[in-house]
Amino acid sequence: MPPVTDERLAELTGRLESGVKELYASGRYAEYITAMSKFHHYSFGNALLILLQCPTATSVAGYNDWKKKFGRQVKRHEKGIQILAPCHFTYLVEYEKKDPNTGRTLYGPDGKPLTEKRRENATRFRVATVFDVSQTEGRELPSLVSELSGEVPDFENVYARLTALCPLPVELGPVPGTAKGYASFAENRVVVRSGMSQVQTIKTLIHETAHAKLHAPDFLSENPKPRQEKEVEAESVAYVVCQHFGIDTSDYSLGYVAGWSRGKELTELKASLNVIHSTAGEIISAIQPPPPELTRDEPSQEHQRRTSCRKSRKRK
Repeated sequence: MPPVTDERLAELTGRLESGVKELYASGRYAEYITAMSKFHHYSFGNALLILLQCPTATSVAGYNDWKKKFGRQVKRHEKGIQILAPCHFTYLVEYEKKDPNTGRTLYGPDGKPLTEKRRENATRFRVATVFDVSQTEGRELPSLVSELSGEVPDFENVYARLTALCPLPVELGPVPGTAKGYASFAENRVVVRSGMSQVQTIKTLIHETAHAKLHAPDFLSENPKPRQEKEVEAESVAYVVCQHFGIDTSDYSLGYVAGWSRGKELTELKASLNVIHSTAGEIISAIQPPPPELTRDEPSQEHQRRTSCRKSRKRK
């Protein structure tokens, strides 16, 4: 890959900043957090770059990953989506030796300062190219989510994983007023209204878990975040996670975020989006079932087949 110029990196960085401003100025916040649900494993900035370059993207990967991991080929003449990829490296830096007691420079017999080399870690960014699944053809991809209506597949396990992740103990029970649930640091608990549908229960528990994870420092703070901002962060996290798992909460969730950006500075908007992005990614990872593991008591089908073949040959 050709070296990336400072101008190209500056262009992408500038696109990020203008993109954040444009999201809020045009009311496209909902589009961004919908994209975030699809690309939670990418950074906040890269998820935004994907949205800006390909608003209809649903699943992206590099050219070689599509070919080797998924059996799909990027179509001819397709234009890639450019993102920023971190490159970690080490390098040697020469330092003057110091006396550990006085901190003064040590000198050699020739009167010159003694030196030593140390390894330092650094990160640079390069432009990487990815492609959306719509730009590829080949083997069918497995479906990752199901369309849900009222019930959540594997509800008990999803609920258990969420309660294990939540920093506060979770209870099902009555909730005052019309609220579906609440997180209380004073009571040291999260309460989710009992008797609701599985979808509403899980969505509410995600919302309150986000509060519990994000807003504990505000409990005793002299300058807590405004309530509206905390509600938007929690509801945005819930929307992203639910969208990822195929639970459409658009009508319910997006009313929370209307007009939120008015009067906000760019740094504030970025900070909130980073918080939403990282928290949603953590919850998505916690909800997803772990990959199946083979145990000694549960040999694989391939192992059973080979064992059966060996026994069959011996009998012959």
